[in-house]
Amino acid sequence: QVQLAESGGGSVQSGGSLRLSCAASGYTPRTHCLAWFRQAPGKEREGVAAIDGHGKTSYTDSVKGRFTISLDNDGNAVYLQMNSLKPEDTAMYYCAARSNSYCQIPWGLSAQYNYWGQGTQVTVSS
Repeated sequence: QVQLAESGGGSVQSGGSLRLSCAASGYTPRTHCLAWFRQAPGKEREGVAAIDGHGKTSYTDSVKGRFTISLDNDGNAVYLQMNSLKPEDTAMYYCAARSNSYCQIPWGLSAQYNYWGQGTQVTVSS
């Protein structure tokens, strides 16, 4: 059973940075598509970034050039480095895993992900 645990959320001012971490256990590294989603109050959950087991990355347009998704060397954790944060980035951020080394297209379709973490809150003030 894959388990995901997010950490690293917090409150920052606009223009600041945060690094989210998602520790993965119960799976063979680099055999899953891993992704970050976020959900703001009153809004649908949206895909932020994804990385497949082969290192291919994908981003939603609103975070390109500001966010970076990466795996640690052992493949047991996925990170989301968030720079130049904006108030509209405020949301609960979730880590998700799909039981396939490739991410299904479109990667932002939440239904394809089998496992989810509990989430970590990110709040950006203006």
